[in-house]
Amino acid sequence: MKKVAIVGASGYSGEELVRLLLSHSYTELAAVTSRQYAGQTLAQVFPKFAHHPRAKTLRFSEPKAELLAKEAEVVFLALPHGVAAEFAVPLLKQGCRVIDLSADFRVRSAVVYKEFYAHEHPAPELLKDAVYGLPEIYRAEIRKASLIASPGCYPTSILLPTVPLLRAGLVRSAGMIADSLSGVSGAGRKAELDYLFVECNESARPYGVPKHRHLSEIEQELALAAGTPVTLQFTPHLIPVNRGILTTLYLEPATSGSPASTLERLNACYQAAYGTEAFVRLLDGKALPDTKNVVGTNVIEIAWRLDSRTGRLIVMSAEDNLVKGASGQAVQSMNIMCGFPETSGLV
Repeated sequence: MKKVAIVGASGYSGEELVRLLLSHSYTELAAVTSRQYAGQTLAQVFPKFAHHPRAKTLRFSEPKAELLAKEAEVVFLALPHGVAAEFAVPLLKQGCRVIDLSADFRVRSAVVYKEFYAHEHPAPELLKDAVYGLPEIYRAEIRKASLIASPGCYPTSILLPTVPLLRAGLVRSAGMIADSLSGVSGAGRKAELDYLFVECNESARPYGVPKHRHLSEIEQELALAAGTPVTLQFTPHLIPVNRGILTTLYLEPATSGSPASTLERLNACYQAAYGTEAFVRLLDGKALPDTKNVVGTNVIEIAWRLDSRTGRLIVMSAEDNLVKGASGQAVQSMNIMCGFPETSGLV
């Protein structure tokens, strides 16, 4: 059993981590932190977990790196960007393995980080050591990592459908467009006017246009897959659901050919990349991604269509922003890193 801790366990992603780790066969949830709820038990803060014996005895504590390093071998950081690095540095020095759900270590360049997050990187010396935690793409690197930068929810919904196509040279790296729709939990558990029920219900709106922060890691990973710089046109939208992300990508096939031969190459590419993956559901026939089929799971659905009128490839994905887009994917990376069965705690 690995002892694990969650720093920032009272947010939406933190709550999901609690749910997954309480039922994990190979972990013991040793510590949860929250300044707001310090002293209260898990059962008091999250009554939904009250049936679990650990929830009645485990209390939230103030976040202190030196104490966490004594209590846990693996520490999840479910904190805002800029704050997570303050804990990652001392925890790594004391021998912990760290899985960071913030953006602090996702971008490999401190200059790009400052451009998108408007402040200096708090620990640039660690950027070279961080592994981008997209298991289906970086499984071998995750296995050896001490610091995992778990991807954002939008990037996961965009990168998993596109990286295999770019690596195989099946689509052009220029002119890529992504439209994404996200549930309100993607904004985090906070009291802000824009996210109150009356403001969100019966409403849909774009935001973060034209330069959403997640573009930094999305373009970085697309460029690595394509072998050339990539500029993505990305428009996120807020929709009145609790959770889930639906993404539609518009791509240009790299070579001309009959629709049948193009689709045959695409099908073969996706099957080679994800045909045996536990958490990627490739849809066939008339099926299209639907958030209701993935909410609460660590699964991403992917489907694709070739538009014979425009010549464009339309690729669609659906995921739960709090599971495959955050906490579930982080646990999946932990399973790989610790040598557990990859599906542990996730099915």
